[in-house]
Amino acid sequence: MHWSVVDAFASTVLSVEFGTGAFGHTPGSEGAFLWIGTAGMFLGMLYFIATGWGVTDSRMKKFYIVTTMIAAIAFSNYLAMATGFGVVDLAPLLEGVDEKPIYWARYTDWILTTPLLLYDLALLAGADTEDIATLISLDVMMIITGVIATLAVSPVDILGLDADGHRVLWWGVSTGFFVVLVYFLFAGLSDKVSQLDSETQGTFNLLRYLILLLWSAYPVWWLIGSEGLGVVGLTIETAGFAVLDLTAKVGFGIILLRSHSILESSAAPSGEATTADD
Repeated sequence: MHWSVVDAFASTVLSVEFGTGAFGHTPGSEGAFLWIGTAGMFLGMLYFIATGWGVTDSRMKKFYIVTTMIAAIAFSNYLAMATGFGVVDLAPLLEGVDEKPIYWARYTDWILTTPLLLYDLALLAGADTEDIATLISLDVMMIITGVIATLAVSPVDILGLDADGHRVLWWGVSTGFFVVLVYFLFAGLSDKVSQLDSETQGTFNLLRYLILLLWSAYPVWWLIGSEGLGVVGLTIETAGFAVLDLTAKVGFGIILLRSHSILESSAAPSGEATTADD
């Protein structure tokens, strides 16, 4: 690593330690959308708690617990971003950049909530432990490589790639994991889904296509946003992510939990799925 980058990183660490810069960014106009996201996740969390309050079946409770935790985790991270804690300024690590706010709490949200979303979907399908582990592993790799893309500050390397080049490179790797995840979500679970009753199949397919649509929008929005190519500014980027997050988490949960008969059907013990989930 170039020594100037090391020096800049050391300066950033010191500024974080003494509270004088990197973690002291106050949200600008994007703050309004962060507060909308915070309120939406909080209301979603309360709704899921209320609708699951009288559920007594231990297996059905899993759907409510997981879905409530998704909203609770997202609420906490949005609150962190809205209050100026969940953000770091990478400008000290970049040459010729005055300000580069990165909302890191967005990624702590995603790396916790997206596996839970997939677990909800896998539980609905009656997937076994191997299927669930595969989905979650691909998802975690997708998020981790996305974090690397976001935090890339490397100088020009032997390949001639600067920091922007490294971001696009790692964006491509992250998107590759997403493509494999989608393939497995559709091809790998087809046998399990075919054994579901028609009503449960309908809900599963609706949620699966919702994930396909919304999760496909995330890498595109990242690429054109301030963390990628900078086609749109931070405020518009934040608004877009808030809409995607609320739909992918609260909207997903409302669709999943809308029918107790579907949850009862999925919660009924049945062979391998029962073994995996107990």
